[in-house]
Amino acid sequence: REFLWDVATYWIEFGIDGWRLDVPAEIDDDGFWREFRQRVKDINPEAYIVGEIWHEAQRWLQGDQFDAVMNYPVTKACLGYFVGDNLLREEAASCGYNRIEALDDQAFVKEIKRILSWYPRSITDVQLNLLGSHDTPRFKTLARGDDSAYRLALLFQMTYPGAPCIYYGDEIGLEGGHDPACRNAFPWDEGQWDRELHSYVQRCIALRKGNEALRRGDLAWLFAGQGVVAYGRKLEGKVYLVLLNSSRRPVTLGVPVTGYLENGTLLRDLWSGAVVNVVAGQVEGAHIPARSGVVLEANDAVEGKRDGE
Repeated sequence: REFLWDVATYWIEFGIDGWRLDVPAEIDDDGFWREFRQRVKDINPEAYIVGEIWHEAQRWLQGDQFDAVMNYPVTKACLGYFVGDNLLREEAASCGYNRIEALDDQAFVKEIKRILSWYPRSITDVQLNLLGSHDTPRFKTLARGDDSAYRLALLFQMTYPGAPCIYYGDEIGLEGGHDPACRNAFPWDEGQWDRELHSYVQRCIALRKGNEALRRGDLAWLFAGQGVVAYGRKLEGKVYLVLLNSSRRPVTLGVPVTGYLENGTLLRDLWSGAVVNVVAGQVEGAHIPARSGVVLEANDAVEGKRDGE
């Protein structure tokens, strides 16, 4: 025990930012992990301790052991919704995912709400949210090469509470089946990269980093139907609406925001610049292309501007 604790503190003193613990539940000793945490935090109170636990993990997230776990339940929900019936099930079953059910709009929201109910906000805000790892077939492979599924899931990941994690190579369209095929070397020849996907990933990261409400804001579910889910993130007067269209047709709809945004509020699409208005408790005429998502911002920057002006 002392040897292992000494290893933990040695590397924290060396300067690492935290520990990702491989299958820590297999050390069935809460006292060991409490001491591990204490010794690490005594050296660096900001050190991040994340455990590889694939399921609900309240036992380890009481504030005395780990800060977070790898949020595989959210990963499974994303595969069930954004990939759905197109999922390569035999590959998914080859790892810890086991069975993944296809989810419709309302089932996806219900599942995410269920996962959010497990933990207090302080835990949710630091959960390690991932779409793939060294233990799972790559997302693109599970989606049978459908890049749109990864793009939708990534935009959700970057606008959802927690700490987003990108598995190397997913950002340039790397494929691979179950271990060890998911651990192939990164192709440093940029001629092998999906440059369009790489640019999209950069845009999604910049979106999150540039708008604090998308990282730390309150989350409110606003709509689920017609192949679309919509939710809001709100922080200190800043409001963003995220609309994700998982269907294979473009959708124009009104998103109900009664009690969330006032009538007359104008919102700008952060990427296209289009402006829409809140009328009679709905975001009027929000347009989402097929298999795509938009993020709308409501603030003083769009005051006095309307769609088409």
